Amino acid sequence: MTSSEKNTSASLVLYEQFPASRFTDKESYKAALLARQEQLFHVQQSYYHQKKRALIIFEGWDASGKGGAIRRVTEKLDPRGVSVMPVGKPRTDEQEKHFLYRFWQHIPAPGTLAIFDRSHYGRVLVERVDNLIVKAQWQRGYQEINDFERTLNDSGIRIVKLFMHISSKEQRERFEERLHNPFKRWKLTEEDLHNRRQRGEYIKAVNEMFKMTNTDYAPWTIINGEYKWQARIDVLDTIIEKLSHGVNITPPPLDEKLIALASRQLDINESLLKS
Repeated sequence: MTSSEKNTSASLVLYEQFPASRFTDKESYKAALLARQEQLFHVQQSYYHQKKRALIIFEGWDASGKGGAIRRVTEKLDPRGVSVMPVGKPRTDEQEKHFLYRFWQHIPAPGTLAIFDRSHYGRVLVERVDNLIVKAQWQRGYQEINDFERTLNDSGIRIVKLFMHISSKEQRERFEERLHNPFKRWKLTEEDLHNRRQRGEYIKAVNEMFKMTNTDYAPWTIINGEYKWQARIDVLDTIIEKLSHGVNITPPPLDEKLIALASRQLDINESLLKS
């Protein structure tokens, strides 16, 4: 991290205590969910009209609720203005290029939002923990990631980074649920079990990731994923807050020429259209 970057991660580490959920009944959760989804839709409209763009990054434990949260984020949005990139192992041709190459291909266009379901942070997480690259490569990755995100920020892309955190006990229960549910069984893989065995190493890697890449222009937010309802609302609240900061969310006024044209062709009182 260069001297020009402010490291905001002094106390940002994975916690061991999980506060109880604010939601104890489905009705209050559903009401909160719909309200946030409507707010986020208005944010998306503002980004479209103002040609702004944003990148939302999801990282977290296997079975921590990333997919469920992404579904709730995108459910009420205009699908033409949002894209989701599910990130897995790079293809053979991608492995021959710099690790950031494939992510540059999915940078949001003006007026749109992009979501990474896992991301370029695999360089300092799975590639580090599984010794897929030498130590010098993943250590160099922190600065390469910071430079990448600095470039995006300088070009006007708002960056939101979320880490979905759950306890080892909760993860085990969710894995067991998937095994017993034939419609969810496909979600549990040998890789998930392999990653779980290395939880201690991942905790070290995640905390160092926070230390090295929690910058003022692209800060991390840890989401308490222990309770799915709470996590989804917290995800939406965080995205709305960070995308709305410094942005005028009010709808743009109607074009005067359009008002006049609609008044004539639709036989609508022009004063009513302006009210």
